[in-house]
Amino acid sequence: MKRIQMRKIVFFLTVLSFFTVNDATAQCAMCRAALESEESGVQAEAVNDGIVYLMAIPYILVAGIGYAVYRLKYGKKKV
Repeated sequence: MKRIQMRKIVFFLTVLSFFTVNDATAQCAMCRAALESEESGVQAEAVNDGIVYLMAIPYILVAGIGYAVYRLKYGKKKV
């Protein structure tokens, strides 16, 4: 019975989180000025590539740590 109540609470919080929206328009003033002043878009592409690079590194680190934990836990087979 307790498990069903917990699932209801988790479901309610999940549904509630879909209805809360935060506006994400944050950007530093220097970046915005530099990107808006250039018309070719080369600098904007470089900034976007940098953002993707910075975003990917934590995921790669977490995946590596997860793989290492998996290998430690299930890597050695007992004979």
